[in-house]
Amino acid sequence: MYQVIARKYRPQSFDDLLNQDHIKTTLRNAIEQNRIAHGYIFSGQRGTGKTTTARIVARCLNCIKGPTDKPCDACASCLEITAGGSPDVIEIDAASNRGINEMRELRENVRYQPSRDRYKIFIIDEAHQITSEAFNALLKTIEEPPEWAVFVLCTTETHKIPATIASRCQHFSFRSVDFNDLIDRMREICVSEGIEADDEALSVIAQSGEGSVRDSLSALDQAIACCGNKLDAASVRTLLGAFGIDAMAQVTTALASEDGGTMLALVDELERNGGSPQHFSRELSRYLRNVLVAKISGAESRLIAASPSERVELTRIAGAFSEEDLTRYLQLSLDLFRELQYSLQPRFHLELGLLKMVQAGKLVGIEEALAGLGPQVTTPAPASLQPRADAASVRVSQPPPPPPPPARSGPSPFEMDRAKKAPAPEAAAAAPIPSDADWRSKLHTAMIETGLQFSADAMGKSDAAMVNNELVVTTSKEFRLDLGREEIMTALRHLGQAGLRFKIILGEVNSAPAPIAKPAAKEDETTERALGHPEVQRFRELFGGEVRNVRNLKES
Repeated sequence: MYQVIARKYRPQSFDDLLNQDHIKTTLRNAIEQNRIAHGYIFSGQRGTGKTTTARIVARCLNCIKGPTDKPCDACASCLEITAGGSPDVIEIDAASNRGINEMRELRENVRYQPSRDRYKIFIIDEAHQITSEAFNALLKTIEEPPEWAVFVLCTTETHKIPATIASRCQHFSFRSVDFNDLIDRMREICVSEGIEADDEALSVIAQSGEGSVRDSLSALDQAIACCGNKLDAASVRTLLGAFGIDAMAQVTTALASEDGGTMLALVDELERNGGSPQHFSRELSRYLRNVLVAKISGAESRLIAASPSERVELTRIAGAFSEEDLTRYLQLSLDLFRELQYSLQPRFHLELGLLKMVQAGKLVGIEEALAGLGPQVTTPAPASLQPRADAASVRVSQPPPPPPPPARSGPSPFEMDRAKKAPAPEAAAAAPIPSDADWRSKLHTAMIETGLQFSADAMGKSDAAMVNNELVVTTSKEFRLDLGREEIMTALRHLGQAGLRFKIILGEVNSAPAPIAKPAAKEDETTERALGHPEVQRFRELFGGEVRNVRNLKES
């Protein structure tokens, strides 16, 4: 009967384990020094060798020449453990045996000595599936087991193991296998099986495994069944549903040219070919991440899981973008992938997400916007993006400076807003000027001189009158926050009237604004000169707003 590659080439000793040197060294030393713990926790992602290592430990402990870190692979114990039929090595699938009754049965089984071997070893796979009650039933047994019992708990979710159990065991964390080590391992297997495979095909298979040896070997087995004795990258990509770098490069080309139509065409082609938007979004995130890493660390970085030719292409593509743009694109692709997991209209979400990336490329940073206010400086394009010229020198004329922006016609939005808040002209013309208008003018001037600009504006639209030796300030709700007791007290102190009694009431302001004294000629000249500056005018054209006060810093 055919045996799949993942089982046929399963590691049988510590030397065969990939990328787990920290675990191999510790376990070997413990066995050589006879410092064997009664409980172990092996954690890590799927397919990294947790259960395989547990079986190797079992063979090392129960080998007829043991305990030894190099089992003989010839005695009855080693052969039975390898075949999975040893009576003293009990493997339990906690996913289907997770209840309290199963743990009670295990606890009863621990009491009996091994039938033949030196140790009775319990390998509990998917240990995080055990219920809390079942863990409690097993707690005392793991803490004080018989001298012949050894527990090995294998899990992919170590955070679900209760702290009371974890504190009684030695914890070993398995790492994902390095991309290059995984390719080397698959190349050895291909040589043993008589399979011809190029580096790019093995790279596609290793990428699908995502650091899992078992997943990668399963994909390799599937590729051999599909392609025969010769594996090529195109056939393997089609089989595994992977997207090549040429397909993904269409996305970055559309981003560089800010072409939303190309993005929509890509989604349409994906839909026609029966592709999954979720899978496409996932591959896009991986691709953009590799482009960003290539931009930051270069083509030779070991952080990029790709073949050498793909690394060179990723570096070339990264040259057309900045780190900020690539970071923004990667974040948008991750957001898109998360949204697609729950979307009822995945095509619409994918189209919207790709168009968002195109629009994000048009954003201008605040630094660039502010720099644009100054003199226009023409900077040459990067060498990688400049068009090629012949050997003869070519004189390029500088483009003429852009024309100044057209002058704003009509009032600004801020002026229109102030006009809405001002009293109606009819009411202003009909209302007589009160005799106590001087108080409003005095308070207005004092607030300007003390730097209370907003309060001064509010005072100009309010009333102030002396009633029974008390100053009564009438204002509307609109200006209540700008015209408080603290501001009026500050103005009165400035006028030398700190002891004057006053109160603030809310109501309709029926009187016309008091005539406010015009600023001195010198201040008029300073304000006019400041507002007439070209950069100030351009800033107001871009961002709007109103200049409330102008100060000459040389005189302050």
